[in-house]
Amino acid sequence: MANREELETPGNTHWVFGYGSLIWNPGFAYLNAQQGLLRGAHRSLSIISHHHRGTPDVPGLVFGLTRGGSCRGMAFEVPKSDWAEVRAYLDARELVTAVYRDVWRPVTLADGQRVKALTYVVDESHEQFAGQLSLEAQLAMIRAGVGISGRNVDYVLNTAQHLVRLGIRDRALMKLAQQLESEARPGGGEDQAA
Repeated sequence: MANREELETPGNTHWVFGYGSLIWNPGFAYLNAQQGLLRGAHRSLSIISHHHRGTPDVPGLVFGLTRGGSCRGMAFEVPKSDWAEVRAYLDARELVTAVYRDVWRPVTLADGQRVKALTYVVDESHEQFAGQLSLEAQLAMIRAGVGISGRNVDYVLNTAQHLVRLGIRDRALMKLAQQLESEARPGGGEDQAA
């Protein structure tokens, strides 16, 4: 069911803010996409994945927006005529275990325009919220995790590579990605080809 804030959004389009796999795999058609800046939350590998990138027995780790700081990502403009279908798709994709909350947040676009965008933020009281894990703990979960959407390693590396292409700096993610890439090279550590 649409929330009141959504019903009051003016105009003929809606916006969606992506900061993880939505950047490189939105899964829906859109009119326009441009970089956006969301203030008040930052991207972190802080969600234990039992579905997309892991299982309950061997969990993976996926991105969430946690309180504080800011986050650069992509904002996607969706025509109102497609909104019900896009919203249903996103809710089915993102709200599998209710670890995310769907909220509307102001996002500043690359062209300077400010829009209200549907954003999925982590529910920090949910049992799948991992909080701030050490680099070693993150790497262990990422190496092991495989879910219905594929290997956790691929998810992290795809996100890192797309952020680099977009010119978005995320030091914590780049440190993780460098470690995972070095392990994937021949003679670089654990075999990631399984």
